[in-house]
Amino acid sequence: MIGFFEHQYLSYKKNHIKNLLALAKADGHMHPKEEALLYKIAKHYGLKDRQVKELVDAEEKFEMNVPDNHNDKMNLLYDLILMVYADDVVDKHEIEFCEDAVERFGMKKQLVGWLLEEFERGTPPPPEEWEEIKREAKEKFVS
Repeated sequence: MIGFFEHQYLSYKKNHIKNLLALAKADGHMHPKEEALLYKIAKHYGLKDRQVKELVDAEEKFEMNVPDNHNDKMNLLYDLILMVYADDVVDKHEIEFCEDAVERFGMKKQLVGWLLEEFERGTPPPPEEWEEIKREAKEKFVS
């Protein structure tokens, strides 16, 4: 039997993947490279392939789930930006999706352009740089 906190954490992980799925489908289709990245990120979060497949195969249109804190918001943005670059095509629908997400997070949409520049310098930024980027984003882009 799954406990309350385990259920909450599973919901958090699935919501993270649903957010990525919403972005992956923002341009009208999901590229195989985007799908491969989705499974890789889900595995990192401890989700099983069958759990991800259920989400991928679902007919529902996923809406953005806003994380509770700055750290979770930034970690979601990290994965969203990875997804933007996954198919080697930076689509304007994907950028608009990320800008909309950032505004829902209570941040300035200029954060997306800044993050894209950071990722282009070294895709993706290494973990120690990411921690610094999160701090800087909080100072510059939180409304």
